[in-house]
Amino acid sequence: MVETNLMSEKVVRVGFLKIGNIGTSTLIELLLDERAERKDIDVRVVTTGAKMTVKGAEEAAKELLRFNPDFVVVSSPNAALPAPKKAREVLAEAGVPTIVVSDYPARKAIPELEEKGFGYIIIQADSMIGARREFLDPTEMALFNADVIKVLAATGAFNVVFMELDRVISQIKAGEKPELPRVVVNRETAVRAAGFSNPYAQAKARAAYEIASRVAAVSSEACFKVQEWTLYTSLCATAHEMMRVAAMLADEARETEKYGDTVFRRPHHSDGAVLSKVKLFEKPKRP
Repeated sequence: MVETNLMSEKVVRVGFLKIGNIGTSTLIELLLDERAERKDIDVRVVTTGAKMTVKGAEEAAKELLRFNPDFVVVSSPNAALPAPKKAREVLAEAGVPTIVVSDYPARKAIPELEEKGFGYIIIQADSMIGARREFLDPTEMALFNADVIKVLAATGAFNVVFMELDRVISQIKAGEKPELPRVVVNRETAVRAAGFSNPYAQAKARAAYEIASRVAAVSSEACFKVQEWTLYTSLCATAHEMMRVAAMLADEARETEKYGDTVFRRPHHSDGAVLSKVKLFEKPKRP
């Protein structure tokens, strides 16, 4: 009995290492504790800001290790790049279980991640921004990220992220070796996790996720392939307009569920349990 009580009181130390930025990075640690009342986790976040240098990633990883985390989530664009790879190496050397959260170009790193025992959550719709100076300023950057966040939240992609991380937390609390996730979040994975009941809401969410997933190809062409400046500026604008439309469709999907009073909600209890409810005037219940 004493062992059980001690186990139930374990506080899991979760480290978040942000190398550069993707849309998911902006809110990822908050997905675990939306009302700032969980007692079963302690969280630290270390970030390199917008830059992705190997030196910065190494220093940030070493700084996070001082927190003595039970596991670390490394979020970055394209996890196959040298900076996030260096961060993983530092964490692996220290023996810390590590989960990579990244965008679709990171799929190239999957064989290496699996070979070296890392977990991963790769989100197709977390697409690259139109990063050309002629187009992108702080306002445009913020608006794009706001649209990405709306798509990932309303279509269910964020549900996949927090449920996978909560599963790992639960395993560590129980004294088990964590089974790290290996998930590629496509439109079906996301929409399933959203818990839609209205078929039109599902269709709108699928459309939103699919459009957002295709933004990366346009942004990549604008940033790395096209040299004529008026054309790449127009392509950046095209990519951002696509993401804006995707956000509008994602919003419509959620609104459709609201009309039938069927929004699926999964709030956290202070002990870390994920509760659920559907009706607005309904108390959340344990599974």
